[in-house]
Amino acid sequence: MHAAFNRPFPRLEMWHQILIAMALGFTVGHFAGEPAKMLAPLGDIFMSLIRMCVIPGVFVSLVCGITSLSDMSTMRRIAWKSIAIYAVTMAVMASIAMGLATLFRVGEGFTLAVGSGQIATVAPTSIKDALLSAIPSNPFKAFAEGALLPTIVFAAFFALAINFAGEAAAAVRNFFTSLASVVFKLIHMVLKFAPLGVFGLMAYVTADHGFAVLGHLGSLVAVGYASMLLFMLVVCSALLLVWRIHPLPFLRKMIPVQLFAYSSASSAATLPLNMENTQERLGVDARVASFVLPLGSTVNMAGLACYLGVVTIFASHAYGIELSLAQMVTVVVTTTLASIGAAGVPGTALVVMGLVLSSVGLPLEVIAVVAAVDRLLDMCSTSANVTGDALTAVMVAKSEGVLDVERYKARR
Repeated sequence: MHAAFNRPFPRLEMWHQILIAMALGFTVGHFAGEPAKMLAPLGDIFMSLIRMCVIPGVFVSLVCGITSLSDMSTMRRIAWKSIAIYAVTMAVMASIAMGLATLFRVGEGFTLAVGSGQIATVAPTSIKDALLSAIPSNPFKAFAEGALLPTIVFAAFFALAINFAGEAAAAVRNFFTSLASVVFKLIHMVLKFAPLGVFGLMAYVTADHGFAVLGHLGSLVAVGYASMLLFMLVVCSALLLVWRIHPLPFLRKMIPVQLFAYSSASSAATLPLNMENTQERLGVDARVASFVLPLGSTVNMAGLACYLGVVTIFASHAYGIELSLAQMVTVVVTTTLASIGAAGVPGTALVVMGLVLSSVGLPLEVIAVVAAVDRLLDMCSTSANVTGDALTAVMVAKSEGVLDVERYKARR
């Protein structure tokens, strides 16, 4: 009769822990106010631990993923499928976001006058400079600086060299397989601290920005969130159904990743958790996940495409400038290309926003206005970004016949 008392206390799942931590962070930040900013080191320390794992995790997993795909035709097929899905989803989401913003007349009545000086923004990077910066002249410098794209490029070349070396590189291939086990164990250890880090992050953000920051920009934030939630819930479900995959397990198992992405506002920082969740809970073959997810964290920015699409319509209405259909198409194309080249770190949208706005002749002063709610929009767009990465991995794995359907459907 004492069995009930001897039963261990039920352990909360990770997403439960993160959700509780977010709620506590919001509450403490809102009611404590300025003193809650002292909790920022909890988030800073955790983010440093996560960033510590990003470059080793990306490099090792990508090398293992490519070396396991010794059939070059298979690797090319996976790469093209991933890039095609990423490009299509970004273009579709930019279009949907612009459509919703136009429908709800976002920015109308929020009059902005063009000032004498332009807001200082980072100059758009040329295609030539972007290509050169992606190729590391010193890979160890790229590792030290945490530069994700050069790391991916070097890892791809290094892995291909292992494949081409054949049996002579067997020892190197085995070394990286063992190293991958160690790195993922390290990631698993770090993720144990996620609830504490999320609590610190949310307490600081709420204390720093509060809820009054929405003000006149409420419609911009609301439509931005609606667009991204539409992507995460409806568009993702529809695409999975087209691939004959039940969407509910995906939606349920992505919650911890989405919550962490929301609190950190960094696709790169969320990558380790997303990789573990995609392989262990969604049943995606490690060869596919280790290739598609690092690639997606760099080139797939579906949430950012939503963000930029809504801001463009907001700016056009605020300045009283009506965009033609041709200009809207230009925005979709520019947004997609700009999103592909954007880094998966907080504040990226403000950097590439100038490129998108200038592509259709909109003044850049609006960037200073949007900056007030950038963090709020960036948090949700990051959740959409990592959801798109995992979605693509599941779809590619299914098309390649390497999706563990039983693990995908399992409750845990």
